[in-house]
Amino acid sequence: MDRKNVYFLSDSHLGASYIADPKAHEKLLCDFLESIREDALEVYLLGDILDYWFEYKTVVPRGYVRFLGELARLVDSGVKVHWFIGNHDIWLFDYLRDEIGINVVDGYVVREILGKRFFLTHGDGVGEIPGAFKYIRKIFRNKVCQKLYSGIHPRWTIPFAHGWSRHSRTTQYTEGIKPFVGEDESLIRFAREFLRQDPDIDFFIFGHRHVAKVYPLNQKTTLIYLGEWIQMMTYVRFDGQSIEFTSYTNPEEYTIPIPQPQSQQ
Repeated sequence: MDRKNVYFLSDSHLGASYIADPKAHEKLLCDFLESIREDALEVYLLGDILDYWFEYKTVVPRGYVRFLGELARLVDSGVKVHWFIGNHDIWLFDYLRDEIGINVVDGYVVREILGKRFFLTHGDGVGEIPGAFKYIRKIFRNKVCQKLYSGIHPRWTIPFAHGWSRHSRTTQYTEGIKPFVGEDESLIRFAREFLRQDPDIDFFIFGHRHVAKVYPLNQKTTLIYLGEWIQMMTYVRFDGQSIEFTSYTNPEEYTIPIPQPQSQQ
């Protein structure tokens, strides 16, 4: 197999109660993963792949069987799969790591991939974090709170979590996703500040925003918002020579040119 491509995608929110046909939604993502199995070198899932997930010590949450099976097939065939924790799948612990062999990442990483330097993260934990969200995030990540939460029966916690998600996401899709505001974007300000300490980064890639956007920060560095896998089905493919932003289902609408990095003089 000629494994030369690295793929980046995020925000599929599998299992979300606001998705009209969850099985078709999951199958579409599985079809995509199957289509790249023979040419993928690595796959980066940049968070919120599941709309809700809580790992119990001895119990596996119901659902996602085909998706998790497809991830297992990727790993077993030699593809490195990295799953970045988002704000919806925040409670990924060791199950997927130990059972499937996925590299679970909490936070951000800066790494060289096929000769280019990437900054990768979901996007909820960097930049200017609203006070209320920062407080909730701190509670969700607290080990004592996680232990107490695990003692509540899933018949109550799972419907509550999906209801909360449905309310926030329905509001976004009826009132509109927060529009892209260029230099006023918190993540763009964060990226520019980060470049001061690490100017050699070629690409910043974020999920979280549900916006498909390619934004050059300078002649060398480009910031990419990955869009989502609810309506857009967008992803980035990189082979070391070229980089492509497109959609699995609608490439005519969502293919966006990405500038090639230029060497700093």
